[in-house]
Amino acid sequence: MLEIYTRQKMETYFKKVEDAAGFVSGKIGQKPLFGLMTGTGLGRCLSALKVSFAVDYKDIPGFPVSTVTGHAGRLLAGSLGGKPVVAMEGRFHLYEGYSPIEVAFPVRVMQALGVKTLILTNAAGGLNPGFSPGDIMVITDHINYTGENPLVGKNNDTWGVRFPDMTTVYTPALVEMAIHEATEMGISVKKGVYLGLKGPSLETPAETRFIRMAGADAVGMSTIQEVIAAVHGSMNVIGLSAITNINDPDRPEPVTVDQIIRTAETAAEDLAGLITVILEKMDV
Repeated sequence: MLEIYTRQKMETYFKKVEDAAGFVSGKIGQKPLFGLMTGTGLGRCLSALKVSFAVDYKDIPGFPVSTVTGHAGRLLAGSLGGKPVVAMEGRFHLYEGYSPIEVAFPVRVMQALGVKTLILTNAAGGLNPGFSPGDIMVITDHINYTGENPLVGKNNDTWGVRFPDMTTVYTPALVEMAIHEATEMGISVKKGVYLGLKGPSLETPAETRFIRMAGADAVGMSTIQEVIAAVHGSMNVIGLSAITNINDPDRPEPVTVDQIIRTAETAAEDLAGLITVILEKMDV
């Protein structure tokens, strides 16, 4: 019975994606080739977007709704860097109680709309002692420590293969482009491995030591589910983390969500400029 239920659930999910994409497609003009997803406190990354259409998530059929401070909860369509873009002003998280497939829902809608390249931003805690708050980390790889995966269940063969390869999740040429352009702009840029946790509790000093030993340079509670879905959908991916604080297990300091949001908002201006330049330089 569990298998039957799972298949029925996934078929319903596939239909919801079609309905949501159909709704959005009917409202926007030019087919979007690029997708943007912003993280906590990073809504200003979209400040340069020339918006032609905006809608609250709650008004899109079947769409989840953001419940977290720092996530506006709107879908925007328009032009950025001269490219057609659909953008998510806020995302969903496992810790809100959403399932992996619900967290990945916007990516599936973007895929149905024709998006070929996905740019994601997030607010992350720095683990690398060479990082500082306000740095931008270009993600080169990730570690999924959430214990979840949006590909569990019946596979939609029209979306992607059952077992997608994950050896080059973050498109190498775009990683190098992002680093080069950020350096040219004078932005304090790093590169590294992002580790995703389920949350919502922040890391203990022992957990911080453990995940540093695992090879992570930054840690957060988002991005992983969306990126897995994007790779499954054959999208190119760029991941950009705003380093909001440094996790030092030997000198732990309490941090609040308000502090994280304030630092992220400061970094958002640099991210907005970087994303615009990246889009300007990208071939369609």
